[in-house]
Amino acid sequence: MFPYIQIVLSVLLIVCVLLQQTGASMGGAFGGDNFSAGYHTRRGAEKTLFYATIVLGVLLALSALLALVLH
Repeated sequence: MFPYIQIVLSVLLIVCVLLQQTGASMGGAFGGDNFSAGYHTRRGAEKTLFYATIVLGVLLALSALLALVLH
């Protein structure tokens, strides 16, 4: 049963990560000065998605640890 739970959690985590919008542009990825775009306050759906990503990551890690201990 744990593999199915882990598959569902990992797919949900991937979706949450892909739905998040990053503030960094391509210039920031290659060493450009992009400090002002990297810091902003999350509000509304973006904040909910951010917390959901954290919760899903923790649940995936806990399920992996639990599966390791039980098997």
